[in-house]
Amino acid sequence: MRALLLAAAIAAAPLVQASTAVAQTAQATADLTAPAQTFGRVSYDARSLMINGKRLVIWSSEMHPFRLPSPELWRDVLQKMKASGFNTVAFYFDWGYHSPKQGVYDFTGIRDLDRLLKMSEEEGLYVIVRPGPYANAELTRGGFPGWLVNQRAPSRTDSPDYLAAADEWMTQINAIIARHQINGDGKGNQGSVILYQIENELALTTPAHRRYMDHLYAKARADGINVPIFHNDQGRNGYWAPETSPVDKVVHGPVDLYAFDGYPGGTCTVGGQTTRGAAAPDWGFYGPGGAKGGASASPSTPGFMAEIGGGWFDYWGSNGGYECNARQRGERFQRVFYGVNLANGITLQSIYVGFGGTSWGWLAAPVVFTSYDYGAAISEARELRVKAEEMKQLAGLLESVPDLAGMIPAGPVEISSPNIQVYHNRSLETDARFLLVTHKPSNGQTNDDFTVTANLPDGRYVVPMTLNGFDAKWLVAGVDLAGQRLVYSTSEVQAVLPSARQPVALMYGRKDEPGQTVLRFASAPNVTVLDGQVRSAFEPATGDLKLDYAHQGLARVKISGGGRPDLLLLIGEEKEAARFWRQGDVLVRGPALLRHARIERGQLLLTGDTREATPLELWSSQPVRSVRWNGATVATRTTASGGLEARSALPGPADFALPALTNWRAAPGSPEAKPDFDDRDWQTIDNRAYASNTLRPDGQPNMLMDAYGFHEGDVWYRGRFEGGPNAETIELFYGAGGAGMLQLFMDGELVGQDELPTGMPRPITTGMARFTLPDAARTPGPHVLSVMVRNNGHNWNLDANDFHKEARGLVSASVGPRSGPGFSVPVAWKIQGRQGGEDFTDTVRGVANNGGLFGERNGWHLPQFDDTRWSAATVGQPLQPGVTWYRTNFDLNVPQGQDASIALAFGDIDKPRSDTAYRVLIFVNGWHMGQFIANVGPQRVFTLPEGILNPRGHNSIALAVSTDGAPGNVLEDVRLIIQRNVRGGVQTTTEGSHR
Repeated sequence: MRALLLAAAIAAAPLVQASTAVAQTAQATADLTAPAQTFGRVSYDARSLMINGKRLVIWSSEMHPFRLPSPELWRDVLQKMKASGFNTVAFYFDWGYHSPKQGVYDFTGIRDLDRLLKMSEEEGLYVIVRPGPYANAELTRGGFPGWLVNQRAPSRTDSPDYLAAADEWMTQINAIIARHQINGDGKGNQGSVILYQIENELALTTPAHRRYMDHLYAKARADGINVPIFHNDQGRNGYWAPETSPVDKVVHGPVDLYAFDGYPGGTCTVGGQTTRGAAAPDWGFYGPGGAKGGASASPSTPGFMAEIGGGWFDYWGSNGGYECNARQRGERFQRVFYGVNLANGITLQSIYVGFGGTSWGWLAAPVVFTSYDYGAAISEARELRVKAEEMKQLAGLLESVPDLAGMIPAGPVEISSPNIQVYHNRSLETDARFLLVTHKPSNGQTNDDFTVTANLPDGRYVVPMTLNGFDAKWLVAGVDLAGQRLVYSTSEVQAVLPSARQPVALMYGRKDEPGQTVLRFASAPNVTVLDGQVRSAFEPATGDLKLDYAHQGLARVKISGGGRPDLLLLIGEEKEAARFWRQGDVLVRGPALLRHARIERGQLLLTGDTREATPLELWSSQPVRSVRWNGATVATRTTASGGLEARSALPGPADFALPALTNWRAAPGSPEAKPDFDDRDWQTIDNRAYASNTLRPDGQPNMLMDAYGFHEGDVWYRGRFEGGPNAETIELFYGAGGAGMLQLFMDGELVGQDELPTGMPRPITTGMARFTLPDAARTPGPHVLSVMVRNNGHNWNLDANDFHKEARGLVSASVGPRSGPGFSVPVAWKIQGRQGGEDFTDTVRGVANNGGLFGERNGWHLPQFDDTRWSAATVGQPLQPGVTWYRTNFDLNVPQGQDASIALAFGDIDKPRSDTAYRVLIFVNGWHMGQFIANVGPQRVFTLPEGILNPRGHNSIALAVSTDGAPGNVLEDVRLIIQRNVRGGVQTTTEGSHR
């Protein structure tokens, strides 16, 4: 993902008037006639991608399988993406998630990418794969494996050692991807992968980087990748455009397609208010020449945004920005920004992200906390947000009017208002017209009534329109839909369903705004208004039937005769139309989600979700004798609209109670602090090779946790020294990531705690902790220092500067006098992190799950651990310095056939942070599902997905609570809450909760 491109995006080139843009695109239009490039079933020219020769707008949404450690729920998210109108899904793959040790790779269980790609094909989605080697994605190390931190060779270059490591990963992942390509792998395997990305956002273009990119391209081809290959440019810079691009000012590279990313659209303020700080940039036909000259960095390939902002990540110490981001890139944002992209010829768009998920365990980079909700269309709790409705409606246009794929500028139009601009495009093949109407600039907020006068395929028309506030609308003209000729409509097209009995067309507009639809007939048709207020008038001279109305509720108009097939025209206000779902040959109105619709021998089989008792109405292109919903028979009757409706409402979910979390048991969790702790098996700190780019004092041994095979979470150090007069102070230089922390004990007593400050654009990730040692340190004899460092993630490496190799753990430690002359006191150090280091034993949960706390090393987090010898405890009792573990068990009884998202909440969930200071590692059935930092925030609610949580059975929770023991530092109320509850969902086996 992007680094911090927001400021650059806001400063992007302003819109130009459509009436002056055609001259600027003359060269680009010439490129639009260039011959197609073919890669088996996938081909492309300057206008669009094609599958099996058919032009297609790639309407994609991204998700990360590693951020949902419940593979059965991958299907849930994929079905929601498909139901929301997406035809493609994009996946980052995280190298480090699959490789705990050099030469060791794991693609089982939650890491089963074969299963993921097969599932995507089964759900009818094309796939864009983004395997790296570098990803970014706000992942620790940007997706590099922990062991790569110890490699001294510069990463993301053609260094032989780095290339050898990267080839390990590419060999493994390419073998899986190749089996799932749409072209097949030549061995009988085939899937739906259509595009393959090499690297990500590589902004350096030196010869070493060119050789690196050449190597990745050649490696992919040698491994059997036979679909087009692209790179995602970090902004529209023209980096790594294809060699075939005629633009001589861009940086050419070994790719077939040029792609870039962008995150325009304003920001969320500190107070959580949204802004409209930027207009939608013209990144194509209507731009003022692009970043490097010409209409595009690659005018011979189609416009391709590998990432367009669908939200924004949030960071430690914020006031909580996900809901604000859901609003900022929410209602109307899709219509304006994604619409302007389409109008500019960006025919491949991938929303980053459609589903964010959870950076569980130690996945997160230092900039982000556990939740990666992102304000996405599908929330972390797997709830469809309002913005998903707009995406579904835009997708409906793309599906209903395929002429839109590959359109080009069509010339100027006349606009009666200076507040309005119109992008006027046409299909080269059919001359169908597509006019995107926005404000000028597109982030304008005025209310405007105006006319658009244009020469359209069926004549010259003066079209009355309304645009109120921040909004954009598609006016479609001159198209053939289901046997009808649509001259134009100021209502937007959402669905067109050919039918054995009568075609159905669904259009919509904003509530109470006027609309007008004009259809062409050979003679006067019969118009019957079945519902609503619709006025009609036929003009014999032109054959135009004009329908005028206001968008209120759902109007139903039956049109017959006039030399054309019958038509049922449904005209709804925006929110009413959002209740419709199109799946293949079926149009359904009512449920919260329609997952699948399939007709077998006259029986219509529907699956989906309801949030409440819901009416059901449907139309089908094939005859239907009976209907089943989620396996149950639905009694239906025929309606006056020619469809079927359920005689009674579909049932909604039943309420259910959550158990209170009681019967806690607790145990102290920092025995490493005690002077007599047995550390004989710990590794001795020595002078092994130092690969970090963090400078350290001369003469120091290598104290970094990574050097000893500890890459995730907490690490402990124990140092022995002889007391004396010089043992007055200690300086500990350490690296711990965003909101990282260090605790120092001497002879079993806490000396102090140090926390790294949080904030953006880049958190402080290293620090110097200085403490005065207790008087006992000056007493002759042996003393023991114990240091715990919490590593909240390694930096990403977006700038290809090996930033991921910044130190984690202790860099140096110095014991000496407070001031004046004196000698430093020698300390003999040992280190311990995750049990087994890179050879850990919990291969089910994998790399991300565990760090080096004593309780983790001894299985205190696991559901089968026997805590009967622990003390009874209550939440709210004073916390002792160091770590205290709490455990309890509970049973859930979510009704069968329901999908409930359940979360763990701490304290007052309306406050971003607490007055009390403590940290909690959350383990549910042994899975590390997040970190709560009370005094930093903002996250207080932690989603627990099915598969980790057992919704109909026994569960365990273990909390590792750390604090400095200051008065008032107490664990706040801990409880379960319901985030969403629907009847339906996908079948899960809760496989993870039993391990």
